[in-house]
Amino acid sequence: MTLIVLIVATLVFRLLGAVLHLDRFATWRVGAAHGLAVMLVMTASAHFVPPGVTFMPNHADMVAMVPPFVPFPAFVVYLTGVLELAGAVGLALPVTRRAAGICLALLFVLMLPANVHAALAGTTLGGEPATPLWQRVPEQILYIGVALWAAGVLERRAARTAPVGGASPAL
Repeated sequence: MTLIVLIVATLVFRLLGAVLHLDRFATWRVGAAHGLAVMLVMTASAHFVPPGVTFMPNHADMVAMVPPFVPFPAFVVYLTGVLELAGAVGLALPVTRRAAGICLALLFVLMLPANVHAALAGTTLGGEPATPLWQRVPEQILYIGVALWAAGVLERRAARTAPVGGASPAL
C-alpha cells in the first residue's frame, strides 16, 4: 500500500506542476519529494494509533516489529514516527529537502532490521501479515533511492561524472 501511495502522490504532484503550471512541482524530483512526504505522513501515523484500533497498523503492531536487541521498543516506535513526520516536513521545504532526504535514507537503512524481523517473526500489522522479505527489501531500497534522489544527491553525483560540454570522452 505504501508503494501505491508514493507512486500516486508523486504523479498527482507532478501533474499539478505540468497541468496547472505550479512552479513548486515543476520537476519529477520535487514531485517525488512531496510524494514521499505524503507516504511518510501515512506510515508515521501508525506509530501513534492506539492498540485498540484494528483496521490499520497500530502502535502495538509497530512495537512487535522491533527486533529484540533494540532497547525501549515503545519509545523507539514513537521516535521513528516523529522522525518520519519531521522528514516529511523537511522534504516539502526546499531549504531543508537535501538534509531531510539524506537523513531519511539513513532512517530507512536503520529501520530495515525491523522490517526483516517482522517478516521472519510472522508479525501482523493491522491483522495482516507483514510484507514478505522478497517484496520489502526491494521496497526499502526504492525508498532509500527516492529519498536520495529527492535530496538531489543522486542528481549531483551524475552531474559531476558527466563530461564537460556534453561531449563523449575521446578514446
